[in-house]
Amino acid sequence: MPILVMGFGAPYRLIMNDKTNKNQIRLVLLINHGLFRTSLARLLAAETDFEVVGECGTSAEAIEILNASPIDIILLDFDLSAGQPANFISAAQAAGFQGRFLVVAETADVESSTAVLDLGASGIFLKSEAAERLVQAIRHIATGAIWVDERVIRLLADQYLNQRFRWSERKSLLLKEQEQKVLTGILDGLTNKKIGSRLGISESYVKSIIQRLFTIAGVRNRSQLVRLAIKH
Repeated sequence: MPILVMGFGAPYRLIMNDKTNKNQIRLVLLINHGLFRTSLARLLAAETDFEVVGECGTSAEAIEILNASPIDIILLDFDLSAGQPANFISAAQAAGFQGRFLVVAETADVESSTAVLDLGASGIFLKSEAAERLVQAIRHIATGAIWVDERVIRLLADQYLNQRFRWSERKSLLLKEQEQKVLTGILDGLTNKKIGSRLGISESYVKSIIQRLFTIAGVRNRSQLVRLAIKH
């Protein structure tokens, strides 16, 4: 049964269910446009593998929801260029949230896209895409993979096309063939399991290779690795 909670500013909804399917992807919608938020909540709630745990319009309200219930993915609908998603991601992580972030934006630029990926966002989705693509992106991210709109990837690639790419402070560092293949799988948006299946190696071995890539690149997560690899 939905519970109306008075938060900071406009009220938000924290949706409490008596029974929770552990296989469902638990979502919070942080969207400052009320009508769009309600419409999106209805769209996502219609999917049997999604559970919309809460809807809110401010970062403070979202943090309250995160403290009250376990969440898998937060959808952020804010202006990327204003730096709002990056600010919230930092605040949520400081509050102990270990789930995933999907930024839903009207437009994207190099600086803001780089910032949210560096902070560990699992995806950037542009609103001009179809609704079914958003559903696909959420499911994709829930597996541990990365979803970045192709136009954002082209934007970042164009920006860094003529810049020198450095994996570390060393002047030259070449990846081994298997490391290159695993990196390609990450860029293709594959999960560790699917990368292992493609290469004929175990999922645990894929994880160890990814950890080596993190060390080589000097990054902490897949989002940062993707952003850095796009520069290459």
